[in-house]
Amino acid sequence: MSHSIASGLIERGWDGPWYRVRTERFQASFLPDAGEDLDDVCNVDALVTLNDGSGWSATMFTVAEVERLMKLWASTGEALAGRYFWVSNGLIVRDPGIESMTEVIAGLIENGELSDIFQRVSSA
Repeated sequence: MSHSIASGLIERGWDGPWYRVRTERFQASFLPDAGEDLDDVCNVDALVTLNDGSGWSATMFTVAEVERLMKLWASTGEALAGRYFWVSNGLIVRDPGIESMTEVIAGLIENGELSDIFQRVSSA
């Protein structure tokens, strides 16, 4: 099943350092690095606000980014020389880009899994 957000998309764009995507069901706010191509984002903090006012956060990583970090840490000694990867509110996705990550968020909401994966940061 595809979780395309195109039909429910209301608006998207920059709000200071945040890139926001608003749909009929939620708003996703991403904090990419300055100048980063939005189609190439592979490691980003995300805040999701549902229509009930609740807020949820996670750091989203691609599989390739996790591999890159572990290889880097193998040479720097971090995380037992890259032998593990851990983050308390992390979500690993297959594909890079804000569009793809927003589609994952839409799917998690549709399947009722957002609250199992993202960390609650506020409530209505």
